[in-house]
Amino acid sequence: MPILDPADLSERETYFLMTSLVVPRPIAWVGTTSAAGVDNVAPHSYFNMISSDPPIVHFTSSGEKDTLVNVRATGVFTISVVSRPLLEAMNATAADVPPEVSEFDHVDVTAARAETVDAPYVAESPATFECRLRTILSMGTGHMVFGDVTRVRVDDRVWVDGRVDIAALDPVGRLSGSQYTMSETIIKRPRPTWQDLTEA
Repeated sequence: MPILDPADLSERETYFLMTSLVVPRPIAWVGTTSAAGVDNVAPHSYFNMISSDPPIVHFTSSGEKDTLVNVRATGVFTISVVSRPLLEAMNATAADVPPEVSEFDHVDVTAARAETVDAPYVAESPATFECRLRTILSMGTGHMVFGDVTRVRVDDRVWVDGRVDIAALDPVGRLSGSQYTMSETIIKRPRPTWQDLTEA
């Protein structure tokens, strides 16, 4: 069994090791607008929720990317959920598009304006968070962007009896390199109580 010391690895080797083991990762398809008024949408697979009360999410920009620059300038952003039908479009927005060009102009998705923040979101996405910047915490090569959720938009086709239908949401997860995963199998396991464990 290999035992690896990150100090012995290059930055690239460490990146592939970490992103191959911390899987699957949800994808934040982040919508922003630059100070010059150019809309941007780009995927970030270091993404999660921090709190539900109040609702706070975060994504991490690996390095100084357009998304990070725009959030710093405007203080707002959106996160659109990537479902299976949107995989190819999401992947296309990962290209190194110049900051003066909007990804929406070159990818087959529609830019819609958020209600509570001045930022675009992907209209075809089954769910979107509208966020106002809380803080940015930089560590190593990562810049963690924390946002207070000001609105959650959920499509009727995935909103069933007051809950999100995960099968209908059909989210895409990021693995390593160019690999992604789908929710082919959903397994339900109710959380046990201490009594359940001691009586088993």
